[in-house]
Amino acid sequence: MKPRLRHVADLAGVSQATVSRVLNGKPGVSETTRREVLRALNQLGYEPVGVARARRRGLVGLIVPELDNPVFPRFAQALESRLAGEGLTTVLCTSTPAGMVESDYLDVLLDHAVAGVVIVSGLGADTTAHDDHGRYLDLLARGVATVLVNGRPQGLEVPSVTVDHRAAAQQGVAHLAALGHRRIGLAVGPRRYLPSIELAEGYRRGLAEAGLPTELVSETLYGIEGGHAAATQLLARGATGIVCGSDLMALGAIRAVREAGLQVPADVSVIGFDDAGPNPYVHPPLTSVQQPFEAMAQAAVQLLNEQPVEDGPMPELRFRPELVVRASTGPARVVAQQPAGA
Repeated sequence: MKPRLRHVADLAGVSQATVSRVLNGKPGVSETTRREVLRALNQLGYEPVGVARARRRGLVGLIVPELDNPVFPRFAQALESRLAGEGLTTVLCTSTPAGMVESDYLDVLLDHAVAGVVIVSGLGADTTAHDDHGRYLDLLARGVATVLVNGRPQGLEVPSVTVDHRAAAQQGVAHLAALGHRRIGLAVGPRRYLPSIELAEGYRRGLAEAGLPTELVSETLYGIEGGHAAATQLLARGATGIVCGSDLMALGAIRAVREAGLQVPADVSVIGFDDAGPNPYVHPPLTSVQQPFEAMAQAAVQLLNEQPVEDGPMPELRFRPELVVRASTGPARVVAQQPAGA
């Protein structure tokens, strides 16, 4: 197994960040510590790739979790076109549990001396994958420009681009509240993922701003099946409006509404998130909170080309999404009051 940054750090008895500073010639490391790190590097045979060697190859690795969800091909297309404009060739890697995982792809990309790596919704978005987060520091230490998209854990000093998930959920709740909905549910993925955590926070902020105290949250899996299961639970709890963590979840939610003998949006309004697929052409056309794919892709390429070299916080560029209103949302149904004595 090839030595990684954490192996060097463990042998030298220092943090991975300290090893990275030594490799990049940054200040703030004592001479004694520097010698210990260099001794560990030599002992383990850790060899940085080198920026110049990588740049000559002109390859950039792009790692996405899957291609079934339209959001990831949309990001891939936006990134590839901008990288091509910079004279760089994209190597698309799809990380799946049944195939090669993210760490496997990183090893392959390092072997091919890539100029940079962009990781979309990778292990950085998983709060339980602490042991894998050091791989990103390892890339930077080896001279490989690295950018995380929608998935940088707090405290990890790696350049990143993300959409404001909190704002996305707030926009969804505000839209439904303005339509008269008072029991608004949230269908969201597992809470170990940063987007899920931030969506839930934004949802609660939205409820507070609208003066709605009741929280209706269903945590499930991202995808159509997860959205269906979540909506079934939320409908049983009286939800008349549902904000979903993805467009695929929203499609599953619409199916659950119909199976319950109800209509969208006459009885229940549904909002998706991403707006990457054919939302204007589904029935009914899906209201969704849109990620600014083009702007985020442009920012990611800019960060690749302008990797920070000085000490200090790595940039995290946060983009505000936009609510796109279509026919899957409408006014809350007014329930007729029974006359007194009836």
